Amino acid sequence: MSAGEIILMGTGTSVGVPVAGCDCDVCLSENPKNKRYRSGVFIQAPEGNILIDTSPELRLQLIRERIKTVHAVLFTHGHADHIYGLDDLRIYGHRQEAAVLLYCEDVVEQHLRNSFSYAFDSNSPRPHKFAVPRFEFRSINMEPFSLLGLPVQPIRLLHGQLPILGFRLGNVAFCTDVSEIPEESWPLLENLDTLIIDALRNSPHPTHFNVEQALEVVERVKPQRTYFTHISHSLEYEETNAILPEGVELAYDGLRVTYQI
Repeated sequence: MSAGEIILMGTGTSVGVPVAGCDCDVCLSENPKNKRYRSGVFIQAPEGNILIDTSPELRLQLIRERIKTVHAVLFTHGHADHIYGLDDLRIYGHRQEAAVLLYCEDVVEQHLRNSFSYAFDSNSPRPHKFAVPRFEFRSINMEPFSLLGLPVQPIRLLHGQLPILGFRLGNVAFCTDVSEIPEESWPLLENLDTLIIDALRNSPHPTHFNVEQALEVVERVKPQRTYFTHISHSLEYEETNAILPEGVELAYDGLRVTYQI
């Protein structure tokens, strides 16, 4: 059995926390655990470094964690807060003299090609060799696969009406932007040490679990520990943790979790 580290690069919702122009108590809080970049994960795999999603704050997240190499990215879906930092990986492809591999479903590949056409269109101007990122796509589906020595199990989730992916990495599962877990996906969440799952706010939302719904998942799955992520500015870190059950707490940017395979 081997172990590695997962870092939660960002734990905020699509607008982040503080929210631009907001003067609520959470947005004005001095507690660093109430400051949330957009969603993302760093994984120290046995044979290299992996990201889950590329948030708009990716450059700042990479600098904060002093991450020197990124070899591959797993994408959950194609929404802006999960893909728009992709160009921040341009430096790694050139530094490593090897393409950063992008693992995603075909529909997400199309989102990325449309949003970053200069990176994938061979007819785009190339004023110098560093202007164009070095990326290569790898298509994935529900089948498990190995990436840099790490077994990866995709998990089908629903984000409103949109099918997206979560990922199980050994004894840890990451399930962001989820409002429903299809019945066939529940077995993939059994016997977890750590569950990291969407819990946007207390009130209901059409495309995200709220706290009550996320707790219902916890009750069914029974992981040893759960962290809520993709958190809005309506959940204050200390106040929310004080009322959550034992073994469940809000995640925060920079949180480290150990996985085992």
